[in-house]
Amino acid sequence: MSSSNHIIENLLKGDRRALAKSISLIENEDPQSSEILAAVYAKIGKAYRIGITGPPGAGKSTLVDQLVKQYRKQGHSVGVIAVDPTSPFTGGALLGDRIRMNDLVLDEGVFIRSMASRGSLGGLSQKANDAADVMDASGKDFVILETVGVGQSELDVVEVADTTVVVLVPESGDSVQAMKAGLMEIADLFVLNKADRDGAQNAIVEIESMLHLRAQRDWNPKVLRAIASQGEGVAEIAEMINKHRKFLEEDNLLNKNRKERISKKIQSIVRQRLEKEFWDDSNRRTLIENLESSNDLNLSPYKIADQLVENFKSRMEKKNE
Repeated sequence: MSSSNHIIENLLKGDRRALAKSISLIENEDPQSSEILAAVYAKIGKAYRIGITGPPGAGKSTLVDQLVKQYRKQGHSVGVIAVDPTSPFTGGALLGDRIRMNDLVLDEGVFIRSMASRGSLGGLSQKANDAADVMDASGKDFVILETVGVGQSELDVVEVADTTVVVLVPESGDSVQAMKAGLMEIADLFVLNKADRDGAQNAIVEIESMLHLRAQRDWNPKVLRAIASQGEGVAEIAEMINKHRKFLEEDNLLNKNRKERISKKIQSIVRQRLEKEFWDDSNRRTLIENLESSNDLNLSPYKIADQLVENFKSRMEKKNE
């Protein structure tokens, strides 16, 4: 049995080591990762994916911690992916929280992984999406994805999650203003965390006022209070996520949204592969030669791009002859 087949077999049995190995292969872009993802794809679709996003300091990690505990009380298995903007070994994102989450780390029903965003402006890399797939295939009931908290550029969380939760705090006023064309649009649920602080009620009124300015939809987000550090409001958040899930399932929107997600993922994979093939040594040399041979600072980048594309097409045609 090949190494990939052994990993796949154990992954589908829910083996934690196989899951960890699969995610490591995905992060390192090992050729085996494509084999694993292709082999297990027919097994995904069971896990419900929850995106937790919002500005830095909103207490997203604490809320994730409490949500996981809530789901474990209900007997569900949970996978957590925390996207770190730098390295998965810097102590950022959820890795730093593992000191506080030792009880979860040792829980066989919970698998926590911190991953680097690898330059993804949205905070969620393609690798995190793939990691969610293998967690799903391994039998997790829920996969929670926590973004890095870099503000409006986190919008690609909606491309991965079934339900998107935006976490804010009473001091988020300026952030809310900046996000109203972004995160305010993608949220399925708002959580005002640290609701024991001054200004909490005013913040809720502000968020609700902005929601009234949105075009009316079949599902209108609720704004819930929470003090995640004390576990307050977490049960209500889990219940509201469940209500949103039922809404999606009853209107067949869950399947529709997931098909759209698959379509966008295919487009993303094709773009990545074409870009990698396009920028081979030949095209890079052509680009450098064009730039070095020209003394004209007004040289059109469009003309050079046209030449590179024509070179690429010519090579592809020769390959197919």
